[in-house]
Amino acid sequence: MGTAGHIDHGKSTLVKALTGTDPDRLKEEKERGITIDLGFANLDYPEAALTVGIVDVPGHERLIRNMLAGAGGIDMVLLVIAADEGIMPQSREHLEICELLRIGAGLVALTKADLVEPDWLELVAEEIKDFVKGTFLEGADIVPVSAKTGFNLALLKEEIKELALGIKTQKPVGGLFRLPIDRVFTLKGFGTVVTGTAVSGRVRLDEPVEILPTGISTRVRGIQTHGKPREEALAGQRTALNLIGVEKDALNRGDVVVTPGRFRPTTALDLKLELLKDAPPLKSRDKVHFHLGTSETVARIILYGREELGPGESSYGQARLKEPVTAQGMDRFVIRRFSPLDTIGGGSVLDPTPGRRKRKEPLDDLAVYENGTLKEKLAAKIRKAGLVGMERMALEGWIKAEVAETGGALKELEKERALISLGDVFIHRSEFEAFREKLMERLEAFHKANPLKPGMGKEELRGELHIEGRIFGGLVSMIGEAALEKDIIRLKSFQPALTGVDESTREKIIKELESGGFQPPMKDELAKKLNMDEKKLSDILKLMEKDGSAVRMTDSVYITRAGYEKLISLLKSFFSKKPELTVAEFRDLLNTSRKYALPFLEYLDTHKITLRVGDVRKSLLK
Repeated sequence: MGTAGHIDHGKSTLVKALTGTDPDRLKEEKERGITIDLGFANLDYPEAALTVGIVDVPGHERLIRNMLAGAGGIDMVLLVIAADEGIMPQSREHLEICELLRIGAGLVALTKADLVEPDWLELVAEEIKDFVKGTFLEGADIVPVSAKTGFNLALLKEEIKELALGIKTQKPVGGLFRLPIDRVFTLKGFGTVVTGTAVSGRVRLDEPVEILPTGISTRVRGIQTHGKPREEALAGQRTALNLIGVEKDALNRGDVVVTPGRFRPTTALDLKLELLKDAPPLKSRDKVHFHLGTSETVARIILYGREELGPGESSYGQARLKEPVTAQGMDRFVIRRFSPLDTIGGGSVLDPTPGRRKRKEPLDDLAVYENGTLKEKLAAKIRKAGLVGMERMALEGWIKAEVAETGGALKELEKERALISLGDVFIHRSEFEAFREKLMERLEAFHKANPLKPGMGKEELRGELHIEGRIFGGLVSMIGEAALEKDIIRLKSFQPALTGVDESTREKIIKELESGGFQPPMKDELAKKLNMDEKKLSDILKLMEKDGSAVRMTDSVYITRAGYEKLISLLKSFFSKKPELTVAEFRDLLNTSRKYALPFLEYLDTHKITLRVGDVRKSLLK
């Protein structure tokens, strides 16, 4: 439960009277008699096995930023209004903030009841009823109370208990652990401690955690919830974590303790934005103060499809943040005017990791993120990711949901053939089908233009289609009509074939190679002799190598199949008489030069026909 209300309306005094704990912990707060920063206390109901953690917030208008840091994780609010002053400016602003954060339950404490007459109490109570009309506090109980005399304290405690027992928190205990930090301090003998309200998941002793946006990795040495040592902390609980090996100065309010590897800090958020009814107009690209969880930063708001947002209106847009934040889909935020500092609106995060959006791009995906089912949201996000796809862990961190529910939704989408998966990466089927169509068209065009080539280079095609290497091979393997052979991709229906003209060229090539014996013309020399483009000759030679009519000794030296068989026959004959072969003997055996003998021997060694031992070769022929 969070307190809310104007300065000096008795919030902290009431909390102390209810709990016995003074939430004003700072020396300056005690000296000045006002709350400056967040204070904390617990209200225990042993008979109901219930503990209500209380976040006491400052009421001064200049300390709204501190109030917002405490309001992000609360489930219910205690709006405090002093009977002798009635509704004041921060009464209104705090209520507006609670509305923007979608806090769903609360009650009103009418404090300092001992200072006014009963008739006046009734008048103020009626005024409050009108004030909260149309808000989540409409119809809420209004309890006159005095912290000084104890009047109605027992009644207020009972009202708080009944309200708390009726709340169904929206914080997913089965989600990923996330605790926005609202306080950092050190304890002698323990080290650094952070506190906050766990907004999702659970954490256990000695578990690894990550602190974002700094990226610090650490472990949990100790846990307290509502001031008591625990083995684990759950979503919805006021939690203190003692962290191993982290310096206090490395952490700040606004950082978030999370399950490692799932969340990605961001400086851009796609969102649904709504302005308060009495707010000034907001123009696209205006700067605002942006409050999310316990963090505060400056943001520039880009409105989608319009240039200005009027009082009480709503719009899709993007917040471009000065500093990174950690968010999930459907997190609530509040914005305040850059100057003067007034609360003007808020809304919900729709996409915490948005990609680039073209100027006139439809906003269908944002409509799905706002109103769709979990399955629809996941499918829309994966489709938006294109052929890069999204990893399971990234999807778990993207949306505020139970991890098991996310996994179940992904399974259903696969079963419905809406998604395909490559390991832990999901790709929308519509994106895969578009890729398949492009790849087939490109290969058909390539085969038509290059009938002699066995296929297209894998890296060349991957570059043209702008797809990451880790994804490309997996996608191709799922296309039944395409074959990936080493570094070549082709249509399975395609077989490189020589035309009638090229058959004639093949015969000329064989004749030239045979005439040279074991000193055949090099490829560039052969191209000149045949008056042929060397690139085309290379394609024909590769086909001849594939059909077995030629053997490639090096990239520049080919011999005919008959020449190769004669070479093997000569070697067998030689090794039947001698166990070792020198380079000079090999040169004389083939009646060739050293220029050819050396590459021939390298070929034989590579293909395990001969074995080099020092300066001689031994036979591996069977």
